[in-house]
Amino acid sequence: MTGKLQFAHKVTNLKPLHDNIIVANMNFGSRQLSSGIIMLGDDAKTDGIRPRWAMVFAVGPDQTDVRPGQWVLVEHGRWTRGVVISMQGSEFAIRKVDNNAILLVSDDPPDFDDMVSTAVHAEKKTLNYE
Repeated sequence: MTGKLQFAHKVTNLKPLHDNIIVANMNFGSRQLSSGIIMLGDDAKTDGIRPRWAMVFAVGPDQTDVRPGQWVLVEHGRWTRGVVISMQGSEFAIRKVDNNAILLVSDDPPDFDDMVSTAVHAEKKTLNYE
C-alpha cells in the first residue's frame, strides 16, 4: 500500500460552466527534452516551478479562445488539483485552469517539453528556539 487514497469518479458527461476550461494529460512525471535528455519528475520541488502543457478536455459555452483537443501551455500553479475520473473505460485526472494564465495554444501535442525552471533552490530552514 502506497499510503495514497485514490479513486475515480465515474462520469458520463462533463460540461463546464461559462468560459471555464478543463484540461487533462498535464504531466508531472519525467519528461524528455528535445536534446534527448530525460529529466526526472520534479513535482513539489523548486525545479518544478515552470509552465506545463495540458490537453483541453472540455470548455464552457462562453469560451471562444480554445476548443477541446487543443494543447495549452499554462503558467505554473494556475490550475486546480486533479480530480481522477473514469470515462468510457479510461481513468485520468482533469483540472480547471485559469483562462488568463494560458501562454500558448497549439493544435498539435508538444513533441518535447523544454521548459526548465530558473527558480532559486530553496534550502529547508529549521527554527532554533534555544
